[in-house]
Parts: sequence; structure tokens; C-alpha cells
Amino acid sequence: MINIHSRKEFINFLEGLLKEYQEHPENWENHKMEDFLEAMIRYSDAVQQYYKNTNQGINADEAQWKVFADIIKGASIYE
Repeated sequence: MINIHSRKEFINFLEGLLKEYQEHPENWENHKMEDFLEAMIRYSDAVQQYYKNTNQGINADEAQWKVFADIIKGASIYE
């Protein structure tokens, strides 16, 4: 579970995600920008159900750094 509450934490998350991709690209489903953005669109639509299924009590309609991070992380593996 991703725990991000500030812009700085979000930046750190993105830096970590970049490093993860550079070191282990085989763990990512989407390597082309087009595929990644399409997955981000689909995951953005599905993220509320993810929060419901994991009992996180988060409203994805409210802009939060955590929601942004969850969508980006989810798009890396979402088909």
C-alpha cells in the first residue's frame, strides 16, 4: 500500500518508480508511453473499486497525492 501525503513524498515515489523501471523493466506490463497512458486511463476508472476491495476508505474523486501515486503505480502493471 502506497502512503503519500505531500508533494515531496510524491516526487520521491516517482523517483523510486523510475529506478524500479530502470532496474527491473520485466516487472512492468506497459513499456510504450501509449500503452502506459491507456492503462492509466483504465486504472483511474477502476481505482475506487481497488480502495473499496482493500477497505482503505479513500474517495478517489478527491484529489490526493496518494490517489495520483496509486494510479501511476497501477498503470505500470494494469492490462
